[in-house]
Amino acid sequence: MPLFGKNSRNPAEVVKSLKEALLMLEKLDKKSDKEQLPMMLSRALKVQEDVSKSLSVMKNILYGNHRNDTQAEMQLSQIGQEVYSSHLLLLLIQNLSKIDFEGRKDVGHIFNNMLRRQIGPRFPTVEYLYLKPQILFLLLSGYENTDIALNCGGMLRECAKHEDLAKLILCSDEFYNLFKYVESPLFDLAADAFNTLRDLLTRHKRLVSEFLELNYDRVFTHYQTLLTSENYVTRRQSLKLLGELLLDRSNYNVMSRYISNSENLKLMMNLLKDKSRNIRIETFHVFKVFVANPHKPKPILDILVRNREKMVDFLSKFRVTNENEPGSEQFNEELAYVIRQIRDLKSWDHSSNVPPTLPLKEGPE
Repeated sequence: MPLFGKNSRNPAEVVKSLKEALLMLEKLDKKSDKEQLPMMLSRALKVQEDVSKSLSVMKNILYGNHRNDTQAEMQLSQIGQEVYSSHLLLLLIQNLSKIDFEGRKDVGHIFNNMLRRQIGPRFPTVEYLYLKPQILFLLLSGYENTDIALNCGGMLRECAKHEDLAKLILCSDEFYNLFKYVESPLFDLAADAFNTLRDLLTRHKRLVSEFLELNYDRVFTHYQTLLTSENYVTRRQSLKLLGELLLDRSNYNVMSRYISNSENLKLMMNLLKDKSRNIRIETFHVFKVFVANPHKPKPILDILVRNREKMVDFLSKFRVTNENEPGSEQFNEELAYVIRQIRDLKSWDHSSNVPPTLPLKEGPE
């Protein structure tokens, strides 16, 4: 079926009608006259339907199969210009909770499609959002509304693929709200928020390394709440991500600071005793970095020496039960190395000979 028939509205008309419908929806939502409530509800449903229809048309313009490439590019360029000049993206996110279920999905499709659109080396929508950061923060605060949380999360992660936008989020006070959202009792919301947090802390390595160094205390104060969470999934995911961050060579300075803190070591030693086998395994991948450090600060060394016999006994029983499990051979090799290093702690002389470092698996370049 042709996308643009005789009666199809052009992009300017689509954007205009959508904006007008959103403004009307916004206006109706603010009215509180109880006597007129039934009539307003009926009208709101009609306006909501108009919004959904316009969103569907706009999505078809962006995703449709065009036979005429020249015409298609002209249409896409025009709709982009109309969206930016009308500030439609801001209006859509502000009123996302008032749009019906299918309409919200269309908003996500439209938003993400426009973000990916490239003209030469430029990403016009990325440039637009960089100048309108309130849209990013509205998406982030969307986690506070269960109706739109997952829609906002998907759009936010699409934004995070672009380093300039990721930097705006990371360097904002609003970023730290993600740690609260990860602790949500709603599994889907918490999992989605953690995926967003993970993307922001792993995708752009140079940016993340600089960010973590500059904001170390604030970030890890919040991160500590995840590591000590009563929620099993939160603890396990957070430990796994922490191990990846510390073992990524781009975060060397952050890793050095983290493993020089005796309180961090105490936390890992306590987590090694967790009743969950998976928690213990993820904790070990962090704990081994403390042991492998050839330049341990005295407080770290004192704790390990003081608990040497108990640690050797505990870790000697700490094996991967299924030898055919992926990664089990490497895990047992690292475990054996850590046991040897703990057992020989007294012989380490930091002024001369230093022990070989554990062949830890580094993160991707």
